[in-house]
Amino acid sequence: MDEFVNLFTEAITQAGIPEQFVYYRKNAVELPGYFRRTQEWDLLVIKDNTLVAAVEAKSQVGPSFGNNFNNRMEEAMGSALDLWTAYRERAYLDSPQPFLGYFFMLEDCASSNRPVSVKEPHFKVFGDFVGASYMR
Repeated sequence: MDEFVNLFTEAITQAGIPEQFVYYRKNAVELPGYFRRTQEWDLLVIKDNTLVAAVEAKSQVGPSFGNNFNNRMEEAMGSALDLWTAYRERAYLDSPQPFLGYFFMLEDCASSNRPVSVKEPHFKVFGDFVGASYMR
């Protein structure tokens, strides 16, 4: 995922933010959380004590898409909730609302494109999930 982070960094610097304000590759990429002490991000933009952006990049390859895919989605939602709650509680001082990004790359193969079975013992799942694969 390093090359994607490099691409994001290039886009950020071309937009006018000097690279000295872009943090990545284990270089001061921790932010305080609300539900945990800190969270590491793949890329942060912090300029003049202002959190401008936080980006997480993940990838997944087979064969175990079921558990791993769901875990990745839960991690993404948990990280976002943690950041937004810490933001609400002013952990990032007077920063205006930052950009929050999550980049996810999934292997395109037979297993990721196969429809996933749905169990509905009590309630119907949302229609978008019926006959859907992890890729969809």
